[in-house]
Amino acid sequence: MDLSGIFPPITTPFNEEEQIDYDKLRENLERWNEIPFKGYVVQGSNGEFAYLDPDERIELVKKVKEYAAKEKLIIAGAACEGTNQTIAMVKCMALAGVDSVLVSTPCFYKSGMTKEALQLHYTKVADSSPVPVILYSVPTNTGIDLNEEIIVKLSEHPNIIGLKDSGGNITKIGSVLHRTMKRPFQVLAGSASFLYASLTLGAVGGVCALANVLGREVCHLVDLHKNREHEKAKTLQHQLIAPNTAVTAGHGIAGLKAAMDMFGYYGGSPRSPLLPITNEQIKDIKATFSPFL
Repeated sequence: MDLSGIFPPITTPFNEEEQIDYDKLRENLERWNEIPFKGYVVQGSNGEFAYLDPDERIELVKKVKEYAAKEKLIIAGAACEGTNQTIAMVKCMALAGVDSVLVSTPCFYKSGMTKEALQLHYTKVADSSPVPVILYSVPTNTGIDLNEEIIVKLSEHPNIIGLKDSGGNITKIGSVLHRTMKRPFQVLAGSASFLYASLTLGAVGGVCALANVLGREVCHLVDLHKNREHEKAKTLQHQLIAPNTAVTAGHGIAGLKAAMDMFGYYGGSPRSPLLPITNEQIKDIKATFSPFL
């Protein structure tokens, strides 16, 4: 499976009663389908999957599969805290028609997530999964930065095809790419802020929250790199850092959804206990995105 390109980790739209609004999901996807994305990540960190019950998670994937353009790959976040739970969710996602699953690290019993525990967890999941598995390191949310040695070891598994790294440690990303370069193992940058640097080192693309809003610009950065227009790529990368920070580390999911509203998508509010963004924060986000409005 070729993962080259950009995958927005799409947000989950909720109505005023905090139920999933599938009409708004369809409207967003109709617009995203016009952008040259490689595909979509459903229930990544920006999809608020931790606040969805199992039935919602499966139904959401089915709807995205229905609304997405046929050529788009669908990657579903399938992580649960337990290994058996994760395997069950992976199988449900496969039945729903996804092309691959994204599995973040279990984290509730963080002190017990040793190298041995994580390696066994991912091996069992990959052994049981009907579809290819992508490792997901997102230390901001889990408190666990998936160890380089574990990644390299797991890259030997025939059903583990890649890594989404949201940690932003470019030295680690480069080392992983170097140590797995002779294997069919692909690395995706987990943020638009370090997308160009990751591409330069050998990453094949990115799963970038900013692509929910500035999808064409993020895809254009990949094209500029591919065409070796490095000065233009560097300039665009610089321009994307501030808006990307605003909708990730700055204001989080509520900020990302607010930015989507500004650009004609449906963002709406996050699901409780996450709070909507304030008016002052909206002003800050609008100012940050003003060059692109």
